[in-house]
Amino acid sequence: MITRAFLRSLAIYLNPVAQRRWRRFYQRMLEPGDLAFDVGAHVGNRARAMRRAGARVVAVEPQEPFTTFLRYTLPRDVDVLDVALGRERSQLQLSISSAHPTVSTFSEGFRAAAKTATGFEHVEWDRSQPVKVVPLDDIIEKYGAPKYIKIDVEGTEAAVLEGLSLSIPLISVEYLPAMSKLGLALVDQLAGMGYPQFNIVRGETARFQWSDWRNVEDTKAWLSQQGVSDVSGDLFARRFPNEQAKNRPAAWPRICPDRLSGRVSRGGCVWPRNP
Repeated sequence: MITRAFLRSLAIYLNPVAQRRWRRFYQRMLEPGDLAFDVGAHVGNRARAMRRAGARVVAVEPQEPFTTFLRYTLPRDVDVLDVALGRERSQLQLSISSAHPTVSTFSEGFRAAAKTATGFEHVEWDRSQPVKVVPLDDIIEKYGAPKYIKIDVEGTEAAVLEGLSLSIPLISVEYLPAMSKLGLALVDQLAGMGYPQFNIVRGETARFQWSDWRNVEDTKAWLSQQGVSDVSGDLFARRFPNEQAKNRPAAWPRICPDRLSGRVSRGGCVWPRNP
């Protein structure tokens, strides 16, 4: 069902000027043919920009009507998955805010924190949708290891990261100044996974906050200084460049059958493409 909130998301996120900014941003980050995952694709603004930058893209979005919208409007070579990502395979109820669908969430902790967070005063989660949950590793088994994973899933970023066992060169997660503890915890989690360098993109500016990448302490200090009414954005984390090749597995696992669809591909099993 098309709602006013759905149309508002289209107007905000599919702004042509912002789309051009994100395309140029991703062109500096991704080589043509690189694989990228857009986890929490919403209306597909980042997936579109990545694809226009020349990347191969997988968009993950379980919430309707956004999933159907993506399937009809994204380029045909962008795969859209109507699943959520988490630490293990399961089925969960997605709590949906009809008036503010961008903050639909699986996280009870996120909803609890929102009760006292600036900017969330009028948010109500008034319905739910059952959703299949799979770990990131399952997506990687199907498509291969990406160069970049963007994650924007309203408080469940930590669970998504827990479903990842491979070394990925670049990851971004959403940070919310109104819920600073979530962002600080994600810095520690990413550092513990082997990502010691960080940068920030504020809002939809599509440019890095810092000309050089910062360490854990500097990044946490910057996040702690943000006011509760400051704009949210993307927290980027990367490995040291000389460690990325070293941590890449020699061969990708064979899939038989495909865990996501339950189907065996033509010819028996599938060999994912190396990045």
